[in-house]
Amino acid sequence: QLQLVESGGDLVQPGGSLRLSCAASGFTLENYGIGWFRQAPGTERQGVSFISPSGGRTYYADSVKGRVTISRDNAVNTVFLQMNNLKPEDTAVYYCAVRRTLGATWEEPSDYGNWGQGTQVTVSS
Repeated sequence: QLQLVESGGDLVQPGGSLRLSCAASGFTLENYGIGWFRQAPGTERQGVSFISPSGGRTYYADSVKGRVTISRDNAVNTVFLQMNNLKPEDTAVYYCAVRRTLGATWEEPSDYGNWGQGTQVTVSS
């Protein structure tokens, strides 16, 4: 089955950095836009960032803009999310997913599929 696997989540201090990875298996990632989403307990899943198939277009949620960078290496079938200056409010399970539908916006979870199981990011002192 087509799957994405997230990794790289950890417990970090405020102001710290993490690089999350989203690795594809069962299909070639290069033809798909990939989104990163996050979900904190008791909240809805929200978009964090998006990258187009070639990497030429990227989008970021206002809450993370300037602190995160999305990138991809299609040669290794992986999308990355570099997160710097992390804040406690960044604490969540982070998911990546394949954009399946061209909706009105990039950050609608229902437009995505092939969700991974997520990786936990905890920002705390």
